[in-house]
Amino acid sequence: MKLVTTSTMREIERRTIEDFGVKGEHLMDRAGYCVAAAVRRLAEISGFAGAYIHLIAGRGNNGGDAFVAARYLKDMGLAVEVWLACSANQLAGEAALHFSKLKPAKIRVEELPTQEDWQEAMLNPFVSEIIVDGVLGTGLRGPARGPAAGAIRYIRNQANESLVVSIDVPSGLNADTGEAEGDTVMADMTVTMGLPKVGLVESQAVDYVGTLEVADLGLPREVVDEAEADERELVFASDLKALFPRRKRNSHKGHYGHVLVVAGARGYAGAAALAARAATRSGVGLVSVLVPAGIRDVVAGAVLEAMVHDAPEMETGALSASAASLVHEFYDRVQAILIGPGLTRSDGVRELVRELLRTSPVPLVVDADALTVLGAEVAELAQAKASVVITPHPGEMATLLGCDVKAVQADRLATANRAAKLTRQVVALKGAGTVVAQVGQSTQINITGNPGMATGGAGDVLAGLLAGLLAQGLKPYDAARAAVYVHGRAGDLAAWRHCQMAVNAGDVVDELPFAFRDLTLR
Repeated sequence: MKLVTTSTMREIERRTIEDFGVKGEHLMDRAGYCVAAAVRRLAEISGFAGAYIHLIAGRGNNGGDAFVAARYLKDMGLAVEVWLACSANQLAGEAALHFSKLKPAKIRVEELPTQEDWQEAMLNPFVSEIIVDGVLGTGLRGPARGPAAGAIRYIRNQANESLVVSIDVPSGLNADTGEAEGDTVMADMTVTMGLPKVGLVESQAVDYVGTLEVADLGLPREVVDEAEADERELVFASDLKALFPRRKRNSHKGHYGHVLVVAGARGYAGAAALAARAATRSGVGLVSVLVPAGIRDVVAGAVLEAMVHDAPEMETGALSASAASLVHEFYDRVQAILIGPGLTRSDGVRELVRELLRTSPVPLVVDADALTVLGAEVAELAQAKASVVITPHPGEMATLLGCDVKAVQADRLATANRAAKLTRQVVALKGAGTVVAQVGQSTQINITGNPGMATGGAGDVLAGLLAGLLAQGLKPYDAARAAVYVHGRAGDLAAWRHCQMAVNAGDVVDELPFAFRDLTLR
């Protein structure tokens, strides 16, 4: 999905209104409905039965969106209350029009037009399950002032008691640069309008934006297509749906591929099991797992849907290089291979990885220890017989490129593109804002996911999911885009259903089927 500047978005909206005759009030109504739908879904997933929604509105268009959202949320059966960070007589245009509809809808409104009003409100806050931030929008220049600043401080103060949903952009954040210009709302979710803004995917914005939803305003396709866009793109569900066509009813498991997971070592059976569990949830027809003999029974007991095979192991409990001969036997049976999770870092593992790169006729996902044992030998990846997707975290990327983690994180986009060029493969640089890069393709940024996924095994889940998609015939670049989106979405669902603090990798696996509903109904 295109990333645009705020000026480009304003031009798109201007053309929509002037050239296509769409009224501004109708665009605002659509925006407010999308906000309401996102808030209701968040409330339902989070288990907030009879949730109370507290909408805080400024005097601009974001405030107007909040007024519309309040009406729709009330119609949906949720309790709502609106607070104004201004006086009602300061409202104008479409915002004033939609504000006038609150009283007939019997929605309670409070006016807090001064900073002092907001300071007093913090002493006796209104308790709600979800706060909707409609204080400031993309027109912000410089730090928030006056009652808007007071409202932002109030929302931040209440964030420990309520989930926060921001309209278009977290109030106080520069939507072009991603910089927090003074007091800024830290949202759990941002529902941005029409197209995502470039600043929302910048690394410095991640802590403020939370999960990013894009509201479909029904903008004319030709206007969107002609709009100037950033060189980067956002990984988003609407662009991935075409990768998952409806399945034929007379199909069978043989139609959906067979993936081999080569993973695990003594003490690391969990990595192999998690990767295999994720693969079984990817839609692939068959999953085989090759593990050291000593952990075969553990993995087999953990993943009943997979076929688990044992292989020779070294005294350390890691796979022996001789396991390559067993992998060779799968070459004419599988459509993709994952190697890496929990293998540990031994000379035998290094030789095994090199052998698969030299000989595998099917696409490979090279992850975790399989990446680390290669060190900075990018030539081996570049010369692989089949296509490869690598999934490094920043530390593994630093080892691969011979730099430090700080350099990787300083410019994740450039780092991923450099790695893609050197390896001639698809790169998925993991982290907050996973970057998917391939030479000749647009660089994609994924911002599904949350801090609860910073836990052991989450990367194994991504690797297994990705390998399963490859085995179903998706091209490596497409498989990587889809996998990082679904993986992060599953993590978000797990966090909303439980809480970030308690999410583990198994929770992410359990949510994969629900995350796939973003991409396919069946």
